[in-house]
Amino acid sequence: MVTDIIIIIFLMVAAVFLILAEIFLLPGITIAGIGGILFAVGGIIFAYSVNAMTGNITVISSVLIFGGVFFRLLRRDSFSRVSLKTDIDSTISSPKDKNLHVGDKGVTLSRLAPIGKARFNNITVEAKSVNEFVDENTPVVITGIEGFSVTVENINNINI
Repeated sequence: MVTDIIIIIFLMVAAVFLILAEIFLLPGITIAGIGGILFAVGGIIFAYSVNAMTGNITVISSVLIFGGVFFRLLRRDSFSRVSLKTDIDSTISSPKDKNLHVGDKGVTLSRLAPIGKARFNNITVEAKSVNEFVDENTPVVITGIEGFSVTVENINNINI
């Protein structure tokens, strides 16, 4: 009888631990959650196989212990040490916000194949070449501004 109680306690403690780990630590449905459910079902079936009173005590005590630990972990700042506390306060500025306009001349900082970096009026932006690849340190002109990217063209290819 003592061995049966030790086995039941082990199964239920393992079940509660695994299910709480699944809820608070492991994302999604993992082996811990499935194992916790299997341990709980196995512990309850084993407890009822001993006798009905042991089964009832096992179910009631397991629910109370699980609920108590669950709500204690929720109410306490148990996870404040592992939670993300940083706020993202940066923003992306549009080339229009940087005072860039169609017709501004600049130079490429990297190869545009078809996207790379270019500098206009001492402002570095992401530039996109539509027609061809543009090598590094090539003079370019802004032909369009769409969203957060600048469309450029090689100055030597523009018909005047």
